[in-house]
Amino acid sequence: MTHGMISAPQPEAVEAGLDALKAGGNAVDAAIACALVQTAVDPQMCGIAGFGNMQVYLPGSGVHTTLDFHGRAPLSARPDMWEHLIEREASDGWGFILKGRVNEYGYGAISSPRSLAAFEAALTRWGTMSLSDLLQPAIGYCEDGFTVRPHVREYWDKPPEAGRDGTIGMMTNVAATRKIYCHDDGSLYRVGEVLKNPDMGRTYRRIAENGIAEFYSGGTADRIVSDMQANGGMLSHADLKTCAPEENPPLKGTYRGFEIASNQPPGGGIQLIEMLNILENFDLAALGHNSPEYIRVVAEAMKIATIDKDRHVGDPKFVDVPVERLTSKAYAAEMAEAIRRGDKAHVERLNPGGTESKNTTHISVVDAAGNCVTMTHTLGNPSGVVTEGLGFMYNGSMTVFDPRPGRAGSLAPGKARFSALSPTIIFKDGTPFLVLGAPGATQITMGNLQVMLNAMDFGMSAQDAVCAPRFSATSDTIDLSNRILRSTERDLKAMGYPVRRWPQSYAFAWVHAVRIVDGKWDGGADPATDGMAMAV
Repeated sequence: MTHGMISAPQPEAVEAGLDALKAGGNAVDAAIACALVQTAVDPQMCGIAGFGNMQVYLPGSGVHTTLDFHGRAPLSARPDMWEHLIEREASDGWGFILKGRVNEYGYGAISSPRSLAAFEAALTRWGTMSLSDLLQPAIGYCEDGFTVRPHVREYWDKPPEAGRDGTIGMMTNVAATRKIYCHDDGSLYRVGEVLKNPDMGRTYRRIAENGIAEFYSGGTADRIVSDMQANGGMLSHADLKTCAPEENPPLKGTYRGFEIASNQPPGGGIQLIEMLNILENFDLAALGHNSPEYIRVVAEAMKIATIDKDRHVGDPKFVDVPVERLTSKAYAAEMAEAIRRGDKAHVERLNPGGTESKNTTHISVVDAAGNCVTMTHTLGNPSGVVTEGLGFMYNGSMTVFDPRPGRAGSLAPGKARFSALSPTIIFKDGTPFLVLGAPGATQITMGNLQVMLNAMDFGMSAQDAVCAPRFSATSDTIDLSNRILRSTERDLKAMGYPVRRWPQSYAFAWVHAVRIVDGKWDGGADPATDGMAMAV
């Protein structure tokens, strides 16, 4: 019997999810098993002190919903507390560079840790297995260790980039962090070495025994808050009490007969649907995949959606997001006409500099009953902070808030920041066709978009759709991965576009997908990571 298929960036995590399916679990159980192992073997990409979004489709139960668990600014945060520290905005819109990097690394970067609460909520509502049982594989990787993979070490070695500090300081500046990830001589663990984190294992054992109350209101919560108070962090017991996820209906749209289901703001689903609506006005297949004109048209749609995101999209509890207008076919037709005229949209940036950080991971799962789960979860920009004896790293999601008051993305106590997280399910004739999502900061929506177009407009398999060369436009510059033809680059420059070629052959998000055609699955795992897609 075939139980299901999983695509994710970590082989260890995929295997844990497959084991849950083989043990009789459903897609929700498998997704949480996978996610918990991800926190152990890719601990800067995600963690129990992180945030994210999950879409769940359970046709046998009539369930189609999302759980939003974006991190929220601590209740003691103030809208203007960092305004005087602004140096520049990242060129792709992924956050601001501040003096002292107070929003990136350290205790001030930490927002409310909501991932663990979301995992438990999903299992309680729709799973068949317990959090305690599903924690066991993750505990094993903490206590017995995991082999450091190239992708993990590559992140640790990330150099300084246009105003952002290199990752090495994040891994070594805090003593409790350095103890986990460095040898006695101060060098980071190398590829192929086995890294153990017994402190995290003990934390997970306490959670397995006592439930998530251990983390949010019990002894572990007390240790978290004591550490914050001792080191200038803003997180408090009051913040931990707010960490339940929020259930929302999917944000839906249509594209050439397909139904698109993604997430609501402050996530990136609104951008996906806006871009698809614009692109529906063009015969993309006739333009030719990744031809100069194809890239021009898609890049302009990306820029328009980026402008609208910057101006209008934030936490709907704090901002009146014009969802109906931005996702309307009429608005899309207006934008498409501007693209046809040759207009070039302008993306405003404040003293632009810096590039994206990809500190996120993803899971796509389909099971034999037709249940589908797609979840993107993350630490944002990891804070680098580990509380002595607890083992896990905290999120650094304060990075992306706008330090300027009065804007859609501005700071406010209890407010969630925009993220491009956009776990999506595409339906054809009422049944799932493509389950996908991606890590990749601001590039998440751009990577997801192109894989969706590859599958819907060009009929590619999941792996071909994921592997095809990608590009991006989250600023006035069109960014090209290294497999986009040089002749295409010359043509884009001749059209008057600034173009930047990236050295990476696989860039602009790390998409992981499962496609379903005639009841059969095929999976795609992004080659830029060490992950895999596999059925059991």
